[in-house]
Amino acid sequence: MTTRKDQLGFEPQKESIYNRLLPYADKIDDEALRVFAQIKGNLGRSVQLRDIKIGASHWVGQLTRYIRLYGLMFSKEDHLYLVKLLYQMIIIPGLELSTVQKFSNQLISLLKKKELLSREDLELPWRPLYNLIESVIYSQYEQHGLQLFPVNIESVLKNLVRTCRTYFSLESTQEMLDEWRPLLCPFDITVIKALNYLELFLPTALPPEHHHRGFKLWFEELIELWESFHNGPSWEYSLVNLFSRLTFENISYVEWKPYIPMIFTRFLRSFNLPVGKQPVISNKTNHCYEVQSTAIWIVSMLGGPNNLAQEHVAQLFKALQTFYHPSNVGRWNLRLSSLLTALPKCFIRRLHRERYAKPSWENSIPESQKLTEPDISHFVECIKPVVFVAMFSKSGSQDASIALRYLSTMRPELMVPNLLEHMYPAMETLIEPHRLIACMNCIVAVVRPMLRAGKWYPAGPLHVLPLLNLSLPGIDSNDFKKCLVTFQMVSTFVSMIPIVDCSSAVHVRKDLTEEEREQCLATVGFEDWVLQFFDRVFSLIENSSQEASYGAVDRLNPEQSMLEVGMASTSTSVLQQCSAPIFDSALKRLRRFVTESWYETKVSGRFAANLCRAAAKVNPEKTLKIFLPHFCDFILNFVRDHEDLMDEEHLDGSFMWNLLLLSQLVRCDGREVIKYKDTLIEVLKVTLTLKCIQGYEIAGQLLRYLFRAVLLVYPTEYKSINGSFDRPFDEYLVTRDWAKPGNIHDLGIDWHVPTDEERAFASQLLKLFLEPELKFIATVSSCMLVSRDDLLRRLNIILECLLGSGCELPQWEGEAIKRMESVVDLTRFASDAHMMHGLTLNGENIREMVAESVRSLLGYMEASCEDDTKGLFKIIKIYETLLFFYGSQKGDFDGRWKSFHIVKSALEDKMRGKKLHIRALLVDRAQLQHENRLLNSTNKAFTKRHQDICNDLFKLCMSRYSEVRKKAQSSLLMTFTNFPFSYYSILPDLVENLKKTDIEEHKFKGTLYTILGSGQKCLAIKRNWEVLLEIWPALVQSQHSEKPSILKVIDDIVSRVIKCLESVAIKTKVQDTCLEAAKEFISSPCPKAIYPPATAEDVQKGLQMENAKTMKATEQYNHLVDSLANLVESEKLTWKFSQIGLEFTALLLRHDVPMPARAVQVFCKRLCHDSLYIRKLSMAALSAILKQQKQEHKEVPLDPYKISGTQPFPPGVRIPPGDRPDNKWHQYNASDLPDTRDKWEKTPFVEKTHWGYNIWPKDMKQYAPISEQPKVDRTRDELNEAEQVIYDFFINKQLVEKLISYLALEEQKGRDKFRSKYLILFKGLFRNFGPCFLENLKPSVERLVKDLSHDKHDSSQRCAMEILGGILRGSKHWEYSQIISLWDWIRPLLQFAQNNITVETLDDWGNFYSSISESRDPRKLSWVFDMLLKNPLCGEGGAFGDASRLYIIQNAMVQQEWRIPELLCQLLDYVTPHLSHNYKAVRDRIGSLLCTIFLYDYKIHRDSEVRSPIKATFIQQILPQLEPLKDIVPSPGENNGIKNNSIHKSDQKDISMVTEESSSDDEERKTAIRLCKTVMNWLQNCYSRSFISSPKEVFHLLPIICTLESESNDVDLKADCSTALACLSQSFVHPSAISTALHTIKEVAGLQSWHARAAILKYIQNMVFGNFFLLNSPEHKTTIQNLLLHLICDEQLEVREMAAMTLSGLLHCGFLNLDKTVMTHFEKLSQTKLKKKHHVTGLQDQPLESLIQRHAGVLGLGACVQAYPYDVPEFIPQLLMDLSDHVNDPQPIQMSVKQTLSNFRRTHHDNWHDHKLKFTDDQLVVLTDLLVSPNYYA
Repeated sequence: MTTRKDQLGFEPQKESIYNRLLPYADKIDDEALRVFAQIKGNLGRSVQLRDIKIGASHWVGQLTRYIRLYGLMFSKEDHLYLVKLLYQMIIIPGLELSTVQKFSNQLISLLKKKELLSREDLELPWRPLYNLIESVIYSQYEQHGLQLFPVNIESVLKNLVRTCRTYFSLESTQEMLDEWRPLLCPFDITVIKALNYLELFLPTALPPEHHHRGFKLWFEELIELWESFHNGPSWEYSLVNLFSRLTFENISYVEWKPYIPMIFTRFLRSFNLPVGKQPVISNKTNHCYEVQSTAIWIVSMLGGPNNLAQEHVAQLFKALQTFYHPSNVGRWNLRLSSLLTALPKCFIRRLHRERYAKPSWENSIPESQKLTEPDISHFVECIKPVVFVAMFSKSGSQDASIALRYLSTMRPELMVPNLLEHMYPAMETLIEPHRLIACMNCIVAVVRPMLRAGKWYPAGPLHVLPLLNLSLPGIDSNDFKKCLVTFQMVSTFVSMIPIVDCSSAVHVRKDLTEEEREQCLATVGFEDWVLQFFDRVFSLIENSSQEASYGAVDRLNPEQSMLEVGMASTSTSVLQQCSAPIFDSALKRLRRFVTESWYETKVSGRFAANLCRAAAKVNPEKTLKIFLPHFCDFILNFVRDHEDLMDEEHLDGSFMWNLLLLSQLVRCDGREVIKYKDTLIEVLKVTLTLKCIQGYEIAGQLLRYLFRAVLLVYPTEYKSINGSFDRPFDEYLVTRDWAKPGNIHDLGIDWHVPTDEERAFASQLLKLFLEPELKFIATVSSCMLVSRDDLLRRLNIILECLLGSGCELPQWEGEAIKRMESVVDLTRFASDAHMMHGLTLNGENIREMVAESVRSLLGYMEASCEDDTKGLFKIIKIYETLLFFYGSQKGDFDGRWKSFHIVKSALEDKMRGKKLHIRALLVDRAQLQHENRLLNSTNKAFTKRHQDICNDLFKLCMSRYSEVRKKAQSSLLMTFTNFPFSYYSILPDLVENLKKTDIEEHKFKGTLYTILGSGQKCLAIKRNWEVLLEIWPALVQSQHSEKPSILKVIDDIVSRVIKCLESVAIKTKVQDTCLEAAKEFISSPCPKAIYPPATAEDVQKGLQMENAKTMKATEQYNHLVDSLANLVESEKLTWKFSQIGLEFTALLLRHDVPMPARAVQVFCKRLCHDSLYIRKLSMAALSAILKQQKQEHKEVPLDPYKISGTQPFPPGVRIPPGDRPDNKWHQYNASDLPDTRDKWEKTPFVEKTHWGYNIWPKDMKQYAPISEQPKVDRTRDELNEAEQVIYDFFINKQLVEKLISYLALEEQKGRDKFRSKYLILFKGLFRNFGPCFLENLKPSVERLVKDLSHDKHDSSQRCAMEILGGILRGSKHWEYSQIISLWDWIRPLLQFAQNNITVETLDDWGNFYSSISESRDPRKLSWVFDMLLKNPLCGEGGAFGDASRLYIIQNAMVQQEWRIPELLCQLLDYVTPHLSHNYKAVRDRIGSLLCTIFLYDYKIHRDSEVRSPIKATFIQQILPQLEPLKDIVPSPGENNGIKNNSIHKSDQKDISMVTEESSSDDEERKTAIRLCKTVMNWLQNCYSRSFISSPKEVFHLLPIICTLESESNDVDLKADCSTALACLSQSFVHPSAISTALHTIKEVAGLQSWHARAAILKYIQNMVFGNFFLLNSPEHKTTIQNLLLHLICDEQLEVREMAAMTLSGLLHCGFLNLDKTVMTHFEKLSQTKLKKKHHVTGLQDQPLESLIQRHAGVLGLGACVQAYPYDVPEFIPQLLMDLSDHVNDPQPIQMSVKQTLSNFRRTHHDNWHDHKLKFTDDQLVVLTDLLVSPNYYA
C-alpha cells in the first residue's frame, strides 16, 4: 500500500482530511506542493533580504491561507523551521505591532496541535517574549501617547505565550522565579504584575522526571501565599488560573488533598450567595474564581483510590441546588449556569484524554488515578438533580441542555429516563409553553446518546415515534418560538433516523432482540407521521399568507426568515431520510397542495417553493417528473392565453405562484434538470422579457439556479447512512444504524460534477440570454435612447448570468500592476484544481466582455441619466460580482461555516472524538471545504482593468445620490480589502478632491466617506508614511464647507484616527538569528523552495535597503510633522481645522524619534490658548515631549546584604517574605535619617516600595552618586534646540503666570478632581530642567495655597497641589542643598493648607500626599511625616479638621506600605487614647486608619516576621474596656420577667441595655460605647481592605457584638454592630481559627441576653455556609448540631424560632444530615404531655418547661419539612401527619404548625401534580383539610 510519504516525499504533519473527499482530490497534492514551494521560497527570501513589513507579511498571509485550505501539509522538519522563523520574526526590534500580531496569530496556529511537536523537538527562549510583553502591557510610553497600540495586541501576545510556554527550557522556571519573585510584595501593585507573569509564563507541562526543576520550585511558596490571604484580592485570579493549569497538565502528580476543603470553600464563596435574610456585603471574590478555570482545577483533582474531590463536588451541588431553582433569581445565576456546563464539559474532556485520545508525548495519567466507571456514575448522579432543577430556569434552558448532553453521553441510562419523565407531561399539555420549549431543547441535546446507548439504555429508540407524534402540535403559526424549537427537534431526530417502515422485518429476521422487535414494529407509524408533518407544514403555510405586495421581491421580516430556514431544512431532512414508498406518499401530498391551490408569493409562496426545492433536492428524477412539466405548461399556456401579459406591471397570482415554485424546483441535480432544457429555455424566453419587476426578477432567479444546477460541484445527497434505505431486511436492517456516525474514510459521497452536456447547456444559455444583452448595452448611447425599466431588466439578466455561472468564469488576463515595492513577488496562490476549462462566449473571456460593456454603459448613464439609481445599483452589483464572485460569496460562506460549527458542537460526541459525526455533517463539511476553495480560486492580480473598475466605483462614490454613494463605497472598500494596496490607484484623486476649494459638496462628501471607510479600514490610519503624508495635510486644509453633515464626517475621520491609529515603524532592525532561521527554512529540501538561499551579496543589499528605508521613513516623518506644524502656524486655517492639525501633530509623538523643535514650539505657544481643549492637548503633548527629553540616569550595583551586615541565604533555602535583618536598613528609622549632605549622598535610597519584602533581585541597582549623574541644573546654552523652546517659555514670568491662571480655573463646577496629568507635566519640567523655573512659580503657588475665598479656593488649591506635587516628584535627582531649600519653602505652605482643608479639597489633598509618597524612599520624606504626625488631633478646625488630618496621614502612609513600621507604631500609640473620641467623624476615620495600621500584620510563611503593629496586642489592650458591655441584660422587673417572653413575642419596647444618654454617673459606659463604635468601624473596614478579616483574636469581640446588635435606643451603635456582625459572619475563617470561633459561639449561646443568643444564630447561618467545607469534619458538625438542638429548646420564643430556621437551612444545604436520630429526638419532644387547657385560664396553667419542649419538637419537625422546599422525600408525608396532630395545640405551637403548612403549600405549589403522588389517599385528605381554608358558607 502506498503511504503518504511515498506520494509526497515526506510525512505530512496534519493535512486536511476533507480534501480527500473532494471529487478532484487527485489533483490537490500537486497543487499543495507547488504552493508550499512558493511560500517557502518567497517567505524565506523576503526575510533574508529584510523585507519584513511588505514581503514577509504578505507571504505569512499566504501561509495562513495555505493552512486553512490544506492543513499542516508539510514535513515535521519544515514545521519546526517555520515555528523558529516566525518566532524570530515576532521579536524583531522596532517591528510594527500589527505585523507582530499577524505573525503571532500564525505561530499560534502552527503550535496549536501540541501533539505534533514535543519538547524534545523544539525549545523556545522565554525572555524575548517577556521583553516584548513588558514593552506592550507595561509600556512606560503609552500613557504619554508616545506609543499607539493595536486594539487586541495584549490578548494576542498573551495567547502567544500560552502556546509557546510548553516549549520553554528546563532552566526557564528558575530564571522566571529569579526575575519575578522580588516583585511578590502583597501590599504593592507589583504583585499583580508578578503573578500575572508567573501565571502566563511558567511552564507546567514538564515530564515527571523534571518536576524538581518545574513546579516543585514554586508550588509550596505560591500555595502558602494563596492560603495566607482570605479576602480575595484581585491577584488571586492569577494564582487560581496557574493552579488550575498545573493540575490539568499534571493530574495525580500534585498532592491536593490537604487543600481540597479550602479550594471548594473559596469557590463557593466566590458566588456571593445570600444566606438567610441577611444582605450580601459585596466583596471582591467574585472576580477571582473564573468558572472555567476552577472547573478544570476541580475535575483534574478527581479520581484515585480515595476520591475526596468527588465527595466535595457532590456536597457543592447539594449546597447550590436551591439557587438553581427558577424562583431564585439574582446576580449569581449567570455564574452558576456557567458552572453547570463547565464541570461536565471538563469531565468529558478528561475522559477523552484518558480513554480515547491518541497517545502523545504529553504527561500521561497513571492508571491508579484514572476515572473509573463508579467515579463517572457518582459524578453524573451528583449533578443530575441540579440539571433537572435548572432546566426550567427563567434565563432559558440552554445551559441545562448542554449539561444534559455531556452527562447523557457518559451515562444515558441515568439521565434520559428522567428527562423523558419531564418530557411527556410537558408535551401533552398546551398551557405551559415555557416548560414545553425547555423540555424540547433538552431532548434535542440528548438525542444521540439516547439512540446510541445500546445495552445501557435499549429502550431509547422506542421513544422516537411517540416523541415525534407529540411534537407535531408545536408547528403552530401562532407561536413562533415553539414552532422553531419543534422544527429543531424534528430535524435533529430525523437527521439520525432513516424513516423506513421495518415492521415486516420481524417476520424475516430471527436475530432480533425483544427491544429490536418493538422498535421495528413501531416504525409502521412513520408514514402516517410524515404525512401529518406535511399537513401541519401546509397549514402553517396557509396561515402565513399575507396581503400581496407589488414591485421588487421584498425581504421577509426576521421571524419569517427564521421560520423559512427552519421549515426548509426540516422538510429536506424528513424527505432525505424517507424510504422510497414513504417519499412517494409525501410527494403526492405535496403535489396536491401546490397544484390545487395558490397563495401570495411574498411569504407563503416562498415557503411552498422551499418544499418543492427540498423534494427535488432529495429525489430530482421523481420530483421533476411530477412538478416541472406542470409548472412549465401552466406558465406557457397562461402566456399564450393572455396576449397583453408581457406588458402588464402586476401579474396574476397563480402565474407568479407557478413561476416562483419553478424557480426553486430547478435547484437540484443538474443531470436531471437538463432533461427538460428545451422547455425551460422556452419558459425563460417568455418570462425574462416580462415588464413586471417581480416577474422578471423571479425569472432571473430561475436562470441563476439553472446555471448553478449544471455548473456547480456539490453533493447530491445527505443521508444518514451510505447506501440505499430500501435494501431487503434479510440483508440489512436499517434500525441498527439509527444515529450511527459516518465513517469519514468511507463516506461514499455522490458528487455532482458538471458533464460536457451540462457545460454545453450553460454555454447555450449564455449565448441565448447574455450575449444579446451585452451587445445591446454596448450600443446604448445618447443617440439611442432606452427606457430605464428596460435597461434595469437587461442589467438584471446580466447580473443573474454572472451569479449563476461565476464558478466557471475565469479571471481576465492582464499584467499585474505593482503597487508596492518588495524584493519578492506579491502574488496570491490560486486553488484552482476544481476548475476544468472555464466558459467563454465566442472564445472571449466573459468577465472581460461584461466589464467592457458595462463600463461603456456607465459612461452613458453618468452623462445622460445620473438619476437612474436603480440602474446604478445593478451596475455596482455587477462590478462586485465581476471582481469577487467565483462560485461562492464570502458572506454566505461565513454564515454557513458558523452554522455548521453550531450544529457540530450540538451533535458531536466530545467524549469519543475522532470525527465521529453524523454522516450529513461530514458531507456538509466536505461541501464547505469545496466552497472555501472556490473563495480562494483566483490569484487576485490587480490589473489595468481592475484599476479602471476602481476608478469607476470611485466616481460613483461621489454621486449626487447618497444611496448610490453608500453602495459604491461599500464595493470600493471590498476592493481595497481583497486587493492589497489597491487604494493607491485612487489616492491622487482623493487628495486632489480634498485640496480643491471649488469642489461640489456631494463629491467632497463622497471623498470624505471613502477616506472614513468602515471599522479599521480608514485610509487616514494606514501604517504607511507615504499615505499619511498625502492625506493628513490635505485633510487639515479641507475647510471648504461649513455644512454640518460634512463637518460631522470630518469629525468622524479625526475621531477614527485618534482611536485607531497605531504607531508606524521608522526603525526596524532584523537580527542575524532571524536571517539564519530564514536560511534554514528556505534550504529544507522537500518540497524544494522556488528560490535558493540568498547569497552574502544579496544579504548585504538587504541591509542597505533596510537602512535606506529607515532614512526614508525618518525623512517622511519629519516632513509630515513640519507640514502639519506649518499649517497650524500659517493662520490660514479656521479654529476647527487648526485644532485638527494640532491633534494630528500630537499623534505623531514617538518614543524613538525626538519631536522636531518646530512642533515643540507649536505646542508651547498654545499652552496659554483661549480654548480649554487646545490647552489640554498642548499640555499633554508637552508632557510627552518632556518624557522624550528625559535624561538617562546612571545606575550602579547594590549589595543589600553588605549594607545590612548580614550573610546571603544559602542556595536552596527558602527566604521568608516579610521583615528580615537584611531588609531592615531601608525601612524608616528616625534615629538614622540622612539629614546631612554627607549622609544624603552616601545613603543607598531604594525608591520602589516592593524591593526587599521578598527576595532581593539578582542585579539590585541604585542610582549612582550625584557627581556621576547628568547635570540637572543646566544653562540655556547646554540645552538642545527643542529644550530651549520649552526653557524660553517657562523662564518667561508673564507666560508662566498666565498659564497658572488658566490652570487654576474651574472646569466643571463641583466635579473637578485632582489632575495627575498636570502633576506629570510639572514633574517632567523640574526633572529635566532642575530648579531653574522655581522662582517664577513661587509667587503664584503661594497665592493659590493661601486662597481661602469661598467661590474658588478649591480650584486654586487644587492647582497648587498639582504644581507642588510635580515639583516634589521632579526633584528626585536634585542635590541635597536644593532639596533642603525646596522643603524650607514648601513646609510652611503645607502646614497652612493642612489647617485650612475644606470638604471640597479633602480628597484632592489626599491624592496629593499619595502622589508625593508613591515610589519614594520613606527616608526622603521624613519632613512630610514629621509635619503630619505633629499632633494631628489638635482640635483646630473642629471634628472635620481632625478627621481631615488623619485622612491625609493615612494617604501618605499607605503608599509606604511595610517600610514604615516605626511610624505605624508611633501613629497607633498616638490614636489609641483617642479611640473613644467624642465626634463620630473622627472615630470613623480612626477606624479606617486602624485598618491601614494593621494591614501589615500579615504572614505568608510561618517563619515570617512582622515589625508593624499587631492586631492581637491591640485587641488585648482594648478588650478589658469593652468586656463590661457583653454581660448587660435586661433586669427581670424591666422586662416583665422572662416567663412572659418565652411564650409570646414581646410587643413591649425593651428598656435600653446601654445608652450614651444615660445618667452622668456612668461616664465609663459612654466611653466604652464610643470605643465600641470605633472598633466596629475598624472591623467593617477590615472586611473589605485587609487580607485577613477574621483572625483568631477578633472572635473575642463576638460576644460584645452579639449583645449590642439589637440595641434599640442607640441607632448608630445598633447599625455598627449589625454591619460588623454581618461582615464577620460572611468572612472567611481560616482552619486554624475554627476551634476558637466555635468556642466563642458556645460562649455567646450561654449569655443571659436572649438578643445575643438570637444574633449568634444569624451568625452561624452565614459563617457555616461561607466556610462550608472547612467545617465539614464530624466534630465540627456535631458541635454545631448540638448547639442548635440546645437553642431550639431555649426559653425565649424568638431564639427557638431562629434556631429552627437555622437548622432548616443547614439541613437544606446538606451541611447537616437528617438522620433517624434527629427526627426521633424531635418526635419525642413534640409528644411531651401538656395539661388539658382550662376554658378560662388557658395557657397560664401550662407548665412552662413542658410547653417549651413540645414547641421545640414541633419547630424541629417543621424545620425538617422546610429543609425540602422543592421536593418530597419519603419521610415528609409522615412528618406532615405528625404535625397535623398539633394543629389545635396551645399557642405558640399552633401558629408554628400553621406557618410550616403554609410554607409547604407555597413552595410545593408549582409541581404539586408530581409531589402529590408521594402521599397516600388518606394523607392527601388530611393535608387538603389542613391546607384549604374552610368555606365561608359551610
